Amino acid sequence: MGVFLAYASRHGHALIDRELYLPESWTNDRPRCWQAAIPDEVGFHTKPELARVMLERALEAKVPVAWVTGDEVYGGDGRLRRWLEERDLPHVLAVKRSQALWSMRLRQERARKLAGQLPARAWRQLSAGDGAKGPRVYAWARVPIRPLGEPGRGHWLLVRRRLKDGELAFYVCYGPAQTTLAELVQVAGTRWMVECSFQQAKGQTGLDHYQVRRYDAWYRHITLAMLANAFLAVMRATAVKAVAVADTGGC
Repeated sequence: MGVFLAYASRHGHALIDRELYLPESWTNDRPRCWQAAIPDEVGFHTKPELARVMLERALEAKVPVAWVTGDEVYGGDGRLRRWLEERDLPHVLAVKRSQALWSMRLRQERARKLAGQLPARAWRQLSAGDGAKGPRVYAWARVPIRPLGEPGRGHWLLVRRRLKDGELAFYVCYGPAQTTLAELVQVAGTRWMVECSFQQAKGQTGLDHYQVRRYDAWYRHITLAMLANAFLAVMRATAVKAVAVADTGGC
């Protein structure tokens, strides 16, 4: 299974890094690894650990990063969240309803319990960005957590409620203390760009059109497909910018 790092901005989005997740049943079976050309130095790593490797590479390459977001697999990993905080990387990471968090009462409480204490006035209907069927509007609220955080920085539990049936989703957030609810919602909605990147890379550059059986072959195919997808994203952004400039002209 591939673990991917996507980059999104107002100009567009694309996949920029990848790692192959190998379960322990593979890494503990060295003859099987040799047959698949997996190097001996490749051991077992969790998906959050692979995400951290890719984020480290992005930071080393001086990729400008304003926020980091991810699903429950990554939000539920306390080590990854601490690593992001140590580097002062603002983030909005999805977590399970059972996630234990330090509340303002200086005790650990489940995300679902904290959400249940929100007053009606705390909820606001906001769009998390446009989807395939238009604006993705939900009810949103946030709860301050981690009272002993760093000065000038804030920690929140962000809660999303679906208007149709009231289903809840939860996010652990860290960022500048002045961050607004609308900004957190915008970052949470950016995760949709990851799915868009997958769809585009699969449909336009054949990301999933492979039948490889070797470790090195997987990396070659995926890297070339990602490179082609990134090239198209840059060309698309350049064309849109050119049109925008042309539209501002006059006579």
